Amino acid sequence: MLFVKARHPTPSLFLTLRRRLATHANTPKFTIPVIDFSSFRKATSPAEKRATADRIVGAFKESGFIYLSGHGIPKSVIKGAFDHSAKFFQLPVETKDTLAWESPRSNRGYVRIGRERVTQSADAAEIAKMRESAPDYKESMEIGREADAEWKNMWPKESEAPEFRGTMLGFFQTCHELQAQVMRSIALGLDLEETFFDNKVDQQCHNLRLLSYPSVKRSLLNAEGTGRAGAHSDYGTLTLLFQDQVGGLEVQNPHTKVYHPATPIPDTIVINVGDLLSRWSNDVLRSTLHRVVSPPPTPSDPDTVPGRQSIAFFSNPNFDAEIACLPTCKGTEGEKYEVVTTEEYIVGRLRMTYDSK
Repeated sequence: MLFVKARHPTPSLFLTLRRRLATHANTPKFTIPVIDFSSFRKATSPAEKRATADRIVGAFKESGFIYLSGHGIPKSVIKGAFDHSAKFFQLPVETKDTLAWESPRSNRGYVRIGRERVTQSADAAEIAKMRESAPDYKESMEIGREADAEWKNMWPKESEAPEFRGTMLGFFQTCHELQAQVMRSIALGLDLEETFFDNKVDQQCHNLRLLSYPSVKRSLLNAEGTGRAGAHSDYGTLTLLFQDQVGGLEVQNPHTKVYHPATPIPDTIVINVGDLLSRWSNDVLRSTLHRVVSPPPTPSDPDTVPGRQSIAFFSNPNFDAEIACLPTCKGTEGEKYEVVTTEEYIVGRLRMTYDSK
């Protein structure tokens, strides 16, 4: 019988293993907490409000994402918005193309499949190349504030999409009111006056985006870099995301860079921090990378990626608001960013994201 002498780990190997284990143990577990916002909306004392505010800000410091329950938006209102969104995307392509998105400053209108390529790149040539080789496989309809003297929303005819305009304007206003309340909770959690952001988000310079991810053969999304929506951060203060039950949203753990599914939870809204709020807070609050990928295959039809719907409300500060480090967020490092206006930042990002045609 042949005996092989066992090799014992060297002290240096033990040290390496211990360091790896220690690093793993010290890495925070990635979670997207479910936070009941009714405890803030219906609070009867400042302490109740502060407790919810601290939970929200704590989550935004760690992962940048939360699920918000108890938000106060009726199921029927959300269902109505989804129903009218679905009917809009069922319109003929020729009809939708008459409403085509025109410019990054207006950021309104219909965006056909392949026209947008979200990414963190700031290189226009690189983005154009990605858009050509691996476009985002989705279409969208962008809606801004209706009371804008310069930039107008682009609506289908009432005969083509009955009640679409009224439904979306009402939903826009509902989302604005909710984001204003969440911004109040963030102010409290950052040791600011509760109303600190009120006059900085009151002009409703937001964007309501209706999204349709058509059903497609899985093989078409297998090319390198191709997906529903590439990895990116959002541009404004907060994003309110209403998603169906198909799934596909993934959020990156900022510590490990691993992506985790943001599995749909009924009766919740996914809310995440955008770039401008992160800059405002001197990166105290995280603007976290996320993406939309193909959901796992289903046994009944493993070769087809099912269609998916979502509605994103991108809340922004007033376009002329100066985004400078908040007084409670300077820390020991001082201010990390130069002052920028909302318009400068968002228009610049959009200009590189979209195909001009």
